[in-house]
Amino acid sequence: MSAPIPISGVVSKGEWRGEPIDRVVLDYDGRHRRRIVLTGESGTGYLLDLPEAMHLRDGDGLRIAGQGVVAIVAQPEPLLEVRAATPAALIKLAWHIGNRHLAAQVEADRILIRRDHVIAHMLEHQGARVRGVEEPFDPEGGAYQDHGPHDHGHGGHDHDH
Repeated sequence: MSAPIPISGVVSKGEWRGEPIDRVVLDYDGRHRRRIVLTGESGTGYLLDLPEAMHLRDGDGLRIAGQGVVAIVAQPEPLLEVRAATPAALIKLAWHIGNRHLAAQVEADRILIRRDHVIAHMLEHQGARVRGVEEPFDPEGGAYQDHGPHDHGHGGHDHDH
């Protein structure tokens, strides 16, 4: 087996163009990384080695020097879709989810969280409509987390995190 190809930088979704040279499909936990060998759909290995851990989002790219970009694809996973009768009721449900420090993907008319029957039961008792879904999960980063990739490649801009 050949050595993994080094990744020269991470590029945010929308900051790269064209067709990717490969795709890496990862669940939510697999997209929070600092150093790992990732395997593309082609079977090629890519070495991610960043100065600090970051969260890779669906559509971000891994720059391969002189070759192009490998696309990050969020893998569907088992989640709970939480809905409410009114926007105000959904805000209250979001508070209950946040009060339990759960990762949540907040959208205009629903909240996605990881499947947990105890939390589902609690939310239903708060008036939520809860159902299981299989979708990519990309929760909010939180106040103290990195809010997405920056180009960590050579020749990019310098800044502190």
